[in-house]
Amino acid sequence: MNEYTYPILFGIVIGTALRVFMLRTDYRQYPTYLHGKIIHLSLGFIAAALGTIAIPSIMEKEFTAVTFLTLAASQFREVRNMERNTLTEMDAFELVPRGNTYIEGIAVAFESRNYLVIFSSFLVTLCYLAVNIWVAIAAAVLAFVLSNILMSGSKLSDIVSVEHSELSFEGAGLYVDNIYIMNIGLPERQEEIMKHGMGFVLTPKSFSIRSTIANLGQRQAILHDVSVTLGVFRDSGTPALVPLIKRDLNDGRIGVFILPQVKDPERAKEIISAVPVLENAIQMPTKKR
Repeated sequence: MNEYTYPILFGIVIGTALRVFMLRTDYRQYPTYLHGKIIHLSLGFIAAALGTIAIPSIMEKEFTAVTFLTLAASQFREVRNMERNTLTEMDAFELVPRGNTYIEGIAVAFESRNYLVIFSSFLVTLCYLAVNIWVAIAAAVLAFVLSNILMSGSKLSDIVSVEHSELSFEGAGLYVDNIYIMNIGLPERQEEIMKHGMGFVLTPKSFSIRSTIANLGQRQAILHDVSVTLGVFRDSGTPALVPLIKRDLNDGRIGVFILPQVKDPERAKEIISAVPVLENAIQMPTKKR
């Protein structure tokens, strides 16, 4: 043991604990299984070790050791590709798929969390060696707080108002409020839709929001989250029972048509309000800089 042993152990423990803190299984069903969690925890441990060892290497003037961080960055990009490919393969078997935009957002989140682990381990080890353990503990607390803030992105309720709206037919045309959804000619299908379907109207709170909720990936994320949570009344080969979202071209509102197995309008409204605003869907047409 030498003077670097305890700072290195402290940095690795804090970095790994931070990765555990950021690893959550929720309605998005990923990572669901134990093996998926083990992969991410193992990568978190490696990231913590890389971030921690950088400081003693610099103090010993072993600057070439820092180049391992660039190697780690390339490896974590491969993790992002792995997540993207895995989720894309899984998406082909979903009754209501996530869509590429949602998948890309999840892959980016997994990659960025490894970088947060590296920076946190780097910071606490530096504080331990440069000052003392108490400052390192304060830095660890700060890292947890900042990570929690960075993990919590915007939700749809922040940018739109969600209202339940009854479904209606005008001839063969299905409408949510006055927004046309699709054409359903078979009376049997119309009965099923009126019995099991629900409609919602999402109204943007500002002009800039219109472009964001018009994004096809953002719309697909809404349908996927509602279908995963409340189930979906459809099977493969029934295109008339596919949940859809259509846009009112005049005012930018979008009409949401879903067919859940649990018909609970209030619960569905809560789920839609909690859908994350995807980073790749955000657009700010009124912002110049």
